[in-house]
Amino acid sequence: MAKIFYTERDIDDLYARGVTSIDVHDNVVLTDLARERMFKLNMQTRRVDPQAHPEDDPREALVHRVKAAVLARLGGEVDQALLDAVIRRVLASTK
Repeated sequence: MAKIFYTERDIDDLYARGVTSIDVHDNVVLTDLARERMFKLNMQTRRVDPQAHPEDDPREALVHRVKAAVLARLGGEVDQALLDAVIRRVLASTK
């Protein structure tokens, strides 16, 4: 799996779009400046297992189904990190 790098500029862009947390795993790299920016913006990191299967958790399965439906409708021109954050925020507000 390819590494994903986040820079200070990436964090600013994500924050401007309403993203408040980033899923991290062994293939995600945050630069030192990105970490500092996240701290200043009060953004969180969430450690995830990229090998975990969505069907293991019903809520994650719902996130996966909604994300797949949106991507099918809008195509590949969607920022997947932003889409994931929006879906999780909406689901969190429906608890």
